[in-house]
Amino acid sequence: MTLEELTRKLDQAGAVVADKRLKIDFGLDGAIMLDGMAGRVSNTADEPADTVVSISWADWMAVAAGTLDPMSAYMKGRLRIQGEMGPAMQLQALFAKLRPSNGR
Repeated sequence: MTLEELTRKLDQAGAVVADKRLKIDFGLDGAIMLDGMAGRVSNTADEPADTVVSISWADWMAVAAGTLDPMSAYMKGRLRIQGEMGPAMQLQALFAKLRPSNGR
């Protein structure tokens, strides 16, 4: 999956935190802004955010797939959070929107 594909998938799923701006920063691989103020998801890296989650692209994909526990990634320093903690805590719900429902 590419950054653009992930951005589109999150946008289609309405994966935003109401009234908050959460940026997921993948370092050199780019960033995604989950803009709950505007109700959209974009891959704009230069906008301010209430919360910034920094994680490598590979670790993000592992967390999204369920093969890396987000709390373990945080405790090991592979996932860092700056700003408000509340929006970051809602990422679990965003991961659920990314996973296929397996017919359920």
